[in-house]
Amino acid sequence: MELSTLKALLGIDEADNTKNTVLNVCMGDVTETIKNYCHVDTVPEGLLNTAYRMAVDVYKNEFNVGNNEVNGAISSINEGRFSMSFDTSQAVTFSGSILKNYQSQLNKYRSMI
Repeated sequence: MELSTLKALLGIDEADNTKNTVLNVCMGDVTETIKNYCHVDTVPEGLLNTAYRMAVDVYKNEFNVGNNEVNGAISSINEGRFSMSFDTSQAVTFSGSILKNYQSQLNKYRSMI
């Protein structure tokens, strides 16, 4: 995986180095997940695009540090002294579902030990 390609997919300027550490962690996490799930030493060439899509999902759902947007649906609003609550349970369940979203692609390259 290439950092410049992941930046392009996320709409991050290639000259912007402020997110490089987080992006590298995302790529490492995806690479590790693919290698562990498929029982391989390297990410197969045929899974490269899948790896990029997984990295984009991981970044947007787990590592979008500094994002001022609140992820989740509004769960309640109180009008007196205005208060608003958000349901962030979707973000919590995402980490357990990343593999399931790509399992059919990964299964093609999975070897049984």
